[in-house]
Amino acid sequence: MNFTDQLETISLNELNAAAALQTRTDRKYILTAQQAREVLPLLAKQALVLSIEGRRASDYTSVYFDTPDLASFHLAAHPRRRRFKIRTRSYMDTEQCYLEVKTEGAREQTVKERIEHPFAARSALGKDSLEYIHETLEHELGSCPIAPAELTPVIDSSYSRTTLYLPQSNSRVTVDNNLIWTDPQSGFRLECDEIIVETKSALNAGPADKLLWSHQIRPSRISKFATGMSLIHQHLPANRWHKTTKHKLSTAVSLHP
Repeated sequence: MNFTDQLETISLNELNAAAALQTRTDRKYILTAQQAREVLPLLAKQALVLSIEGRRASDYTSVYFDTPDLASFHLAAHPRRRRFKIRTRSYMDTEQCYLEVKTEGAREQTVKERIEHPFAARSALGKDSLEYIHETLEHELGSCPIAPAELTPVIDSSYSRTTLYLPQSNSRVTVDNNLIWTDPQSGFRLECDEIIVETKSALNAGPADKLLWSHQIRPSRISKFATGMSLIHQHLPANRWHKTTKHKLSTAVSLHP
């Protein structure tokens, strides 16, 4: 993934000042390696690349939490309004970690709230974390639909991310590769061969979307949380992601679970 080698850079502070986009419209695209080689250099022509301490790509690990009856997963699977997603997001290069609560309401707009979380405890939720989850869900959804104390880790996802900033539209694009899903209970792992591109914009459609559409690449339903859960646990409903899991993703069981 060396399509950013010649790009000018933008720092994290500059990116957050220009396009924090905590409330946004997200679109996700699944690209084969060949499509990525064709499209990403074109996208890069109108972009700056996020650089953190000289790195143009960063390694992430997300631990997703759910209730024993998988309330968060089923709200996404059916789908329902007042959806939520709870995870810790760890920046492996810098050993920073955040607890994130994502909610989705009217017009499919995503709101993300987060606080700092201990890196060494990224798979656990302490008292302060549980209180934050309760308060955030209550504020964003009008009530807290779960008992936060019941939350446990249900799936990990790790990947390498490149972030682009498009000054023309004040929008962001993330490019994720080397995606691996892991079941924290069994250690079972699935490795994904495709590249996941996500556009994050306050617009109905930004220039990145239009470029992808012009190459016959349309948005796909994929959630690192819910799609991964339905791939690892075959008994779970996958109706929303059936086309994705059957026709757009190729996965392999890791040789080193």
